[in-house]
Amino acid sequence: MRTSLRTSIAGAVTAVTVLAGGAAHATPPGPGVTGTLITQRTVGGTDYVLRRITVPPGQATGWHYHDGPLYGYVEQGTLSHFDSTCASDGLYPRGSTIQEPAGPANVHIGRNLGDTPVVLVVLYVLPHGAPFSEDAPNPGWPFSEDAPNPG
Repeated sequence: MRTSLRTSIAGAVTAVTVLAGGAAHATPPGPGVTGTLITQRTVGGTDYVLRRITVPPGQATGWHYHDGPLYGYVEQGTLSHFDSTCASDGLYPRGSTIQEPAGPANVHIGRNLGDTPVVLVVLYVLPHGAPFSEDAPNPGWPFSEDAPNPG
């Protein structure tokens, strides 16, 4: 059931994007975005993974969602976070925490609009074997990962 729901939502997003005249391309992370494994443990059917993510100045995570909730801490820089309506749903400076809910209804992008790298420590709580994130097409918003701030 869960896979068919995910497939249906992904298909609907793709169809809307194509009908609106855009291409339904996944948006991978920008150049230089890296993730380093700190630790990982599986308990029952859940993977708990702690990673350090670095987003260079002017780069972005790409549009994506997670199959489980994500909890993060900003070690350095300021993360600009946008939801699928292109609304800013958070500005997270050094010392901030961030939570991202699970599921394809929660497509988002994290961008580094500053001049220093953004460094995040992130805890992923995922179904066993799930990827860290699922790429999603740009939902049709006029900025790309390397464009200036929208609006």
